[in-house]
Amino acid sequence: MTPVLFWALKVGIFLLSVAMLCAFARLLMGPSAQDRIMALDCLYINGMLMMLVLGINYTSAVYFEAAMLIALFGFVSSTALAKFLLRGEVIE
Repeated sequence: MTPVLFWALKVGIFLLSVAMLCAFARLLMGPSAQDRIMALDCLYINGMLMMLVLGINYTSAVYFEAAMLIALFGFVSSTALAKFLLRGEVIE
């Protein structure tokens, strides 16, 4: 691993951690339910990107599979929450 890639991965992990903390703060303090759902979307996207960066850092395919699962479950949960806010029920 080159020194540039090494430091880029470390900086990427740090910045994604800061972004996740900001999203978590918005999730806790959001004035409306829509803000909280957007913070949750941001949180799962940052978590997925964190898994991808860790997969590159440790050269392991397990992290890429975890990122794919996070993306799948995040999309499904965002859709369910949006439908719940829109109609008041998830399953019709």
